[in-house]
Amino acid sequence: MSRIGYALSSEEHGPTELLENARRAAEAGFDFCSISDHFHPWTSTQGESPFVWSTLGAIAATTDEIDVGVGVTCPTIRIHPVNVAHAVATVDEMFGDRFTFGVGTGENLNEHVVGERWPEHDVRLEMLEESMALMRKLWTGETTSHHGEYYTVENARLYTVPDEQPTTIASAFGPQTAEWAAEHGDGLWCSGPNGEVVDAYEDAGGEGPKLTQMHVCYADSEDEAVDTVYEYWPNGSLPGELAQVLPTPAHFEQAAQMVEREDVAEGATTTDPDPQAHIDSLEQALEAGYDNVYVHQIGPEQEPMLEFYANEVLPSFR
Repeated sequence: MSRIGYALSSEEHGPTELLENARRAAEAGFDFCSISDHFHPWTSTQGESPFVWSTLGAIAATTDEIDVGVGVTCPTIRIHPVNVAHAVATVDEMFGDRFTFGVGTGENLNEHVVGERWPEHDVRLEMLEESMALMRKLWTGETTSHHGEYYTVENARLYTVPDEQPTTIASAFGPQTAEWAAEHGDGLWCSGPNGEVVDAYEDAGGEGPKLTQMHVCYADSEDEAVDTVYEYWPNGSLPGELAQVLPTPAHFEQAAQMVEREDVAEGATTTDPDPQAHIDSLEQALEAGYDNVYVHQIGPEQEPMLEFYANEVLPSFR
């Protein structure tokens, strides 16, 4: 069964606005929300970066039915796995069976702030594997000591834990990491309609839920939408691994000077206000093998998009 979700963009909205957007998404008929976990926004224009675990607690306390996932947290450098496990256990307990925990190897933008060097991807994957194993031990509620390659824990016990292990879904953007996700995660988290990643995940034995994010910008006209994306989300048009290695919003703003308005207009973000364009984008991701597809509305105008999807888009998937 396919499910359609809505992105709570922590880079663009403050905590109170995110809480209101989650409530509106539930009223609009979305099946779930995904909230991003960032220390910095990508650019200063986006302008926000609230602490995701505080926001999640508020959402848990003020919504009743909509599922919520954090997509995704890097539990390796900026925050010690013990503290992430503590936060996840509390939030999972508050949400009941409505919470999903997404993990990934992170971006230098958020992780370098504690003064640690930024390791290459294979090392970050090793750190994530050790972190996930440690967190799962802590979620048993038993006293845990751990002396690993990257982390040391002595006599730690979480007293507030959910009845079942939190669902932990691993992020992957290429086939190699998708194979890793099949072995270590409870599902796959991606961005875009990348069918190659789904195939690699399933070929490696992955059987969990498969989530992906699609970028959209709904506005009165396509030109207005392109202008909004160009202003608020030029980082989406940056090539290669820049998103993983650039350290500050200022560096992203410098790199974004290479992005032209035409790059946005010809990119993957859906900017056409025709409902069928948005329906086609979601169907493309579903046909690629993802069973949970969520849309990120770029820019400050969220309420018109939510109303548009409630009336013109979501009924096609019900």
